Amino acid sequence: MIRTLVPATLFAILVVFFWTGLKLNPTQIPSPLIGKPVPAFDLPLLLDESRRITQDQLRGEPTLLNVWATWCVACRQEHPFLMQLAAATDVPIYGLNLKDNRASASAWLDQLGNPYESSAFDEDGIVSIDWGVYGAPETFLIDATGIIRYKHIGPLTEEVWNKKLLPRIRLWKGETL
Repeated sequence: MIRTLVPATLFAILVVFFWTGLKLNPTQIPSPLIGKPVPAFDLPLLLDESRRITQDQLRGEPTLLNVWATWCVACRQEHPFLMQLAAATDVPIYGLNLKDNRASASAWLDQLGNPYESSAFDEDGIVSIDWGVYGAPETFLIDATGIIRYKHIGPLTEEVWNKKLLPRIRLWKGETL
């Protein structure tokens, strides 16, 4: 009796865990960095390796940091919206190119357009780990004081922009919603 009861109980517990996991939304993974300062970093720029970018460039106004790569299919999907956003808003977008080939990433921006104020080149992915990046694309909303206020996993879309990011930015700028 105990020989069948123990495995059946363990199986039931596993089923409950798996069933619960199926109800979760993978794009809503909580980030431990929300409400905390941008992690310190110092990386070369993708398009000019003689220049560097640090966390200091992400202060002074609400800013987006978009993690992207040429090997990322969803990044190609979101790129036209990033171009549209860069042209239509005054919110600066910075890029964090993740574990990519510098020549391929530069060619991508030449071919598809460059929505970024500048893009850091995180060749080995160490800085991305400090940011808690799971993959690409991911986008962080940073307030004017350098505090991470929101993290979006997956491609940015007009719906995400209008429902999640823009209301937060308008609130910080003192605009009415």
